[in-house]
Amino acid sequence: MSEIVADPKLVAFCGLYCGACKLYLKGRCPACHENAKATWCKIRTCCLENDYSSCAACTEFEDPKDCRKFHNLFSKVISFLLRSDRRACVLQIKELGLEGHAGAMAKLRRPSIKP
Repeated sequence: MSEIVADPKLVAFCGLYCGACKLYLKGRCPACHENAKATWCKIRTCCLENDYSSCAACTEFEDPKDCRKFHNLFSKVISFLLRSDRRACVLQIKELGLEGHAGAMAKLRRPSIKP
């Protein structure tokens, strides 16, 4: 298994930190930005179409919970099951930038902030 390091390139479009994900660390996932198979992800598609590094760069919605691509029933269920708060991650990116968020998540050794 790889070591958890702070790398802004490993911040997923939705704010999760791939650099602390078990699948990425085991070499079973290329991380969000490199995962061409993740065409099902509406957030990834939106960010690629708008040339955003993450949802934090979106100018249409100040708060990600106002975006239906980001905040929907599926995301609420996954958030509950995985005990993750992607919204808090996006807000942290807005506050600290991608590097700051990557550093904070690497220090926590988690892919997401806990709710």
